[in-house]
Amino acid sequence: MTTDIVIETTRGNAVESRHRVRGLVCDASGTAVLAFGDIDRPVFPRSAIKVFQAIPLIETGAADALGLDAGDLSLACASHSGEPGHVARAASLLAKVGLGEAHLECGCHWPFDQPVALALARAGEEPGQLHNNCSGKHAGFLCTAVHEREDPAGYVGADHAVQRRVRDVLADLTETRPGKDQPAGIDGCSIPTYAAPLRGFAKGFARLAAGQGVDGARAAAGRRLMAACMAEPWYMAGTRRACVSLMEAAPGRVFAKTGAEGVFCGAVPELGLGFALKVDDGATRASEAAVAAVLARLFRTGDAALADRYDAMSHTTLRNWQGTKVGEVRAVDA
Repeated sequence: MTTDIVIETTRGNAVESRHRVRGLVCDASGTAVLAFGDIDRPVFPRSAIKVFQAIPLIETGAADALGLDAGDLSLACASHSGEPGHVARAASLLAKVGLGEAHLECGCHWPFDQPVALALARAGEEPGQLHNNCSGKHAGFLCTAVHEREDPAGYVGADHAVQRRVRDVLADLTETRPGKDQPAGIDGCSIPTYAAPLRGFAKGFARLAAGQGVDGARAAAGRRLMAACMAEPWYMAGTRRACVSLMEAAPGRVFAKTGAEGVFCGAVPELGLGFALKVDDGATRASEAAVAAVLARLFRTGDAALADRYDAMSHTTLRNWQGTKVGEVRAVDA
């Protein structure tokens, strides 16, 4: 089925902005259940595929050797808000292999969570690398490197064994040759990022969810990571984050992960489906509404109550600084 989705932002009774969305929901064979817009134009997935990037943490045996629990694995797939619990768990992951914050190569930024950032500033402190939203993923990289007896220095480089393993997983799941078939770049946290068609990312998640078209151990690793994120969504995101709300609306049934510049990927394991979408202008508020609208469509025939829940999440009220309602963000059919 092809049906375009547009996200409208209103002010009063007028549409102030429109965001065009493209994306795909498909099964493990790549057969589309929903398709909208150009799904073959390559996009950088950004943080939406951190599950793919964390698969070597499972496959190398590092996760089991270190006794990592669901919270640890969720953080390894996280774009977290830099809240104290996130910082503490990232530090704990590093400590398991005798490393510390200085070994991270993700850089520093202020926490996404505004109250945490303000508290740091009021205390006269500055953020460290543990506050970086990707510190959990990077801690996972370092755990894998130490487990494999590799020099952890420079682990963000494209030629380091850590990133070669990640690249191999991406090639397998998306059926592309990262950096050769499609554009390549450097992500905000300094690791390589590889573009691919939305079709590749959606199919990759479907293959993991269904356990079809991919090595059994790799599919099990992907499902384990998604299950950890669904069980401990806060560690994957944070307080008041859309990923948490989307997964808590259907506990254990939906995996959804945001990425910068309007990307969202995920899976509905019970249906064996994967999805990937991109808002062309990069607006996060639009991608959050779009993924809720997609999930509402997927559950409409099998679980009307859940579909209604997601439909409501695809419409967000906008208020000004006085708390007055001034408009909304809403998903509509083009």
